[in-house]
Amino acid sequence: MTTDLIWSEIPVLRRPLLLVAFEGQFDAAKAATNALSWIRDHATQSSAIAEIDPERYFDFQEVRPNVRIAADGNRVIDWPKTTVSAARTASMRDLVVMTGIEPHLRWRSFADHVVEVARRSGCEMVVTVGAFNAMVPHTRPFGVTASAVHPELVRRLSLSRPTYEGPTGLVGVISERVERASIPAISLRVSVPHYVPGPPNPKATRALLRRLQQTTGVTTSYEDLDKEVSEWTNRVDQAVAADDESQAYVAHLERQVDSREELLPSGDDLAAELEAFLRDQRPEEPEGDAAGGAAAGEAEPGEESGEGAGGEH
Repeated sequence: MTTDLIWSEIPVLRRPLLLVAFEGQFDAAKAATNALSWIRDHATQSSAIAEIDPERYFDFQEVRPNVRIAADGNRVIDWPKTTVSAARTASMRDLVVMTGIEPHLRWRSFADHVVEVARRSGCEMVVTVGAFNAMVPHTRPFGVTASAVHPELVRRLSLSRPTYEGPTGLVGVISERVERASIPAISLRVSVPHYVPGPPNPKATRALLRRLQQTTGVTTSYEDLDKEVSEWTNRVDQAVAADDESQAYVAHLERQVDSREELLPSGDDLAAELEAFLRDQRPEEPEGDAAGGAAAGEAEPGEESGEGAGGEH
């Protein structure tokens, strides 16, 4: 490996999962990167453990570094690096969080760094998190599409298998590299109303955090976003109410979504099935050592139904 991946001290982690999200085409309204920032900021304890030097991976004419004047009066340049943090949680499992801007160059080498992060930090699974613009109304729960390639993981968690074929992004390259390394992987992608494209979108971020908690059993404190979601919804409601065509369009989207509503298994069931799957992937260990993820609470009927294709695994 090159020295592009720069390590700090890695704390002792309890069977962690690696969460990955990047700003860019597959982060509509920055819902995905905001979700992982929320997890890092609300962790019991978090610390930076690695970063990827941007020099070989970015076209700085596309994403320019920022210059600022520090407290001592000196000029400082902040480069668009990728950061990796370890996050202790209140659950039985810890997290490693990787965020940054989607790089422009050398995706294969960059994806290999993601595999190295997962292996060196002892992560049992990689979860890529994204958001895409879709024809969904802001007035309904936002669907979160969850997919995986591993057939047993698909069966146990009632996930979809990716069917997309065509031009891919960095997340697609990472998924292929992770699967080739025999590390289980799940992709979570939230549908964001295309007519409200600007960040932040706390409702989409909450939907991702809730589905992540349901699926993994790791507490995300998504309920703490309820006030922000209510305020955001009220602002969009007011904007839509001011235009007759917008009202008619949202009503049309509501009818479409309501006609295809599906139910998810409960959060308890999903988290338990994931723990069983990951336990089966590990070597034999003494009875009583296996860590059970904290139960995530039962899903509300119909929420985050996973409807809405449009992302890619």
